Amino acid sequence: MKSFEEKELKRLYKPMVQTKGGNGQITIIGGSFLFHGAPILSLKTASRVVDMVFFTSPEPSIGKIAQHLKSKLFSFIWFPFDQIDEYIEKSDAILIGPGLMRYHKKISNFKFPVSSRLDEAGLETKKITERLLSEFPQKQWVIDAGSLQVMDKKFIPKDAILTPNQKEFVMLFGGEKPQVTAKKHDCIIVFKNAVTEIFSAQESSLIEGGNNGLIKGGTGDVLAGLTTALAAKSPPFFSACAASFIVKKAADELYQKVGFAYNADDLAEKIPEVLGCYLR
Repeated sequence: MKSFEEKELKRLYKPMVQTKGGNGQITIIGGSFLFHGAPILSLKTASRVVDMVFFTSPEPSIGKIAQHLKSKLFSFIWFPFDQIDEYIEKSDAILIGPGLMRYHKKISNFKFPVSSRLDEAGLETKKITERLLSEFPQKQWVIDAGSLQVMDKKFIPKDAILTPNQKEFVMLFGGEKPQVTAKKHDCIIVFKNAVTEIFSAQESSLIEGGNNGLIKGGTGDVLAGLTTALAAKSPPFFSACAASFIVKKAADELYQKVGFAYNADDLAEKIPEVLGCYLR
C-alpha cells in the first residue's frame, strides 16, 4: 500500500467559478441534545471550503443552538428537518451522522452487535439514515459516527465515504477487513488509526503523520466536515485521502506550538491555514 504524498494535493479543486454554488454546496445532517457540538465542528470546517453549508437535525433543540450560533458563525443556513429532501437534491455532497444518537444517554460499555438493542433514539437515527441513503443513492455521501453505528450495511450507496473508528467498523462490518469491505460495497473506507488506511474498490493509501491529540473528542467531526467539503468537487477517494492528510498536518503544526494542549476547535481553526497553502 502506497503512502499519500503531499505533492498529490496539487490536484485539489481550486475555486474559480463566480456564481454562487459554483464551488460546491453541502448538507450536514446531525446533532442531538447529547451531542450538539459534533455537526457544528463539521460545518465550521466545511464552511471554509465550499460556497454554502446547509445544516439540519431531526432533534428540534439543535435548531435553537444553530440560531444562537448564527451570532458568531454566519457561514451556514439552518433549515427545518422536514425540508431535508429539497436540500439534499441541491447539494453536491451530504454528511450524515455526526452527533446522531444510538441511545438517549452515552453508553461506553457495549457488546456487538448492537442493532437489536437500540432504544428509540437509535431506531430513529437508523430509520432516517437508511431512508435517505436508499432514496438518494446517486448523491455523494459521507457517513460518520451515529449513522455508522446503527445502519445496515446493505444501504451503503456506491462511492459513499465511510469514516469509522475501529469500534464503529466492527459494529457495522464485524471481523471483515477494510479492503474487503470497500470492494464488496464499492465504497471508500477511511479506517482511522495511528496510520490512517483508506480503501476503495480499486486502490488504497496510507496517511501518515498526526499525533495523539487526534484521539480527542470532535476531531473526527472536523475530518468528516473537511472530507465532505472536498468531495463536493473532487473524486471521493482523493477527497478522503486529501482531507485525512490535511487534518494530520494541521494537528502536527498545532503540536509544534502547544504539544497535546489543543482541541477539536483549535484543529478546525487551523485547517484553513494549512489547506490555503495548496489552494493559492
